[in-house]
Amino acid sequence: MRQLLLAAVLASLATTAAAADPREFCAERPGKATPPCILDAGRFQLETGLADAVFLRGRAGHEDTYTLGASEVRFGVSSRTEIEAGWSPLIVDHQRGAGRTTGVGDAMLGVRTALTDPDADGPAASIQGFVTAPTATHGLGAGGWTGGLRLPLAMPLGHDLDLGATPEVDLVRDADGHGTHLALQAAAGLSHGFGALTAGAELWGQVDDDPAHRAWQASADLTAALMIGKNAQIDAGVNLGLTHATPDVEIYAGVARRF
Repeated sequence: MRQLLLAAVLASLATTAAAADPREFCAERPGKATPPCILDAGRFQLETGLADAVFLRGRAGHEDTYTLGASEVRFGVSSRTEIEAGWSPLIVDHQRGAGRTTGVGDAMLGVRTALTDPDADGPAASIQGFVTAPTATHGLGAGGWTGGLRLPLAMPLGHDLDLGATPEVDLVRDADGHGTHLALQAAAGLSHGFGALTAGAELWGQVDDDPAHRAWQASADLTAALMIGKNAQIDAGVNLGLTHATPDVEIYAGVARRF
């Protein structure tokens, strides 16, 4: 009996210590590269895009898209694995000459597992799979079930400088809505910490091999995130399009909070 009580006390102390000393805060936002970090088991994190504005000026016309409140919830299910879910409650898409569409976005479900020790220093890698369910208002989503696989990578370079990269392969809907095809993309960037502030720069590219028309997109992105205490951050970013098929400018701001 005494041994059982002692074991219970030690387990309680270990749990309390773990809760009091969580892993370093790590949010998926801002930026397009996904970090390989994993939430502590039993903790969850809410990441919300307060506002996101995308502006496209092309030969086919002008299109502005505004997304408000796009949120993702992450939950640590073990020391090496987390699950996540995301949804956009309000999207406003305005195309000059075609009118305005207002509604909700697709829902996303995903799981990420660490390939390296999440608590170790040095290079880190994880693998993330996800699917999107067609919950969006017509014209605002993918038009059907889609999915993808990411390989988040990170490498500390010293002196508060970090390198991150995320190659990704996606199964996306054909433009005509009658089939699916592969799209390949990757993001890579550097970030530097200045105390509570982290600033970053990324390059992103995508090849969408649609049967009707292969599209190449690329952007140069700048990000900034400011920690508020140990469990929250505010962030902002701007993405600048580098090809005709890429939106000219995207500007966004958001928050993340760990519980």
